[in-house]
Amino acid sequence: MSREIGGLIDPQRRVQRCRVNLAAWAGAFAVATAGCSGPRHDGGVVADESDSRFTTRFKDGREWRVGGASEVAWIVEATVPGLEITAAVPPAFAAYCTVVLPEHLEGAQRRHDRAVVALLAGRSEPQPWWLGYLETGIGAEVVFFDAPRVKLYSGWDYVLVQAGPEQAVSWRETEGARAPWKGALPDLMFPVDHSWLFSTLWDDHWSCIGGCEALVASFARAPEFGARTRTVALGEDATPPGHEPH
Repeated sequence: MSREIGGLIDPQRRVQRCRVNLAAWAGAFAVATAGCSGPRHDGGVVADESDSRFTTRFKDGREWRVGGASEVAWIVEATVPGLEITAAVPPAFAAYCTVVLPEHLEGAQRRHDRAVVALLAGRSEPQPWWLGYLETGIGAEVVFFDAPRVKLYSGWDYVLVQAGPEQAVSWRETEGARAPWKGALPDLMFPVDHSWLFSTLWDDHWSCIGGCEALVASFARAPEFGARTRTVALGEDATPPGHEPH
């Protein structure tokens, strides 16, 4: 696992299309059992442009709250460099898994991204999510280029924004020179109640997930992910088979 730094579409139509597609995915992955839940934290306040307590940035016709060090302190304080799942995810969850990114086939990454978000949304209470965009160099797609950064893991810079599942699948470009090789998803995602966490580290070709047992089981059962999902335990090397740690 990585530990060292080594034709135009109308925006309104694109947002609407993402909303419809995400609803369809969520319907496919929704289950009758209760989703994951966790303790509520102060990070659950939605940004209000009239509230001077919060740094905000404007996009899609509204203001979005930008997060700071306090929002990620629970991650910083509980993750340690290494090959275990706790290099990316705090040891605060009932279950953990890794999901390898798809092969570079036409449409595969987009399907993967939407399936991930739909499954997470299906296991979450209605609430905002924190979306973290890793700055890997000049030109990296962090959505809000002038927003303050927060430090995570090996001192890496992230732009952290409070938004939701629709923004997670639509804010980053998915085609062209600026499209991230790992797809459109934020590099870090978690809901304000901290009931799960999704993290794709700098050089890793897989994502690490912590949450309730039902959430991890849902990833293992989902046809979109199949054998690319591997359940891991605390203390175990979380590097997926066939992949090299960095």
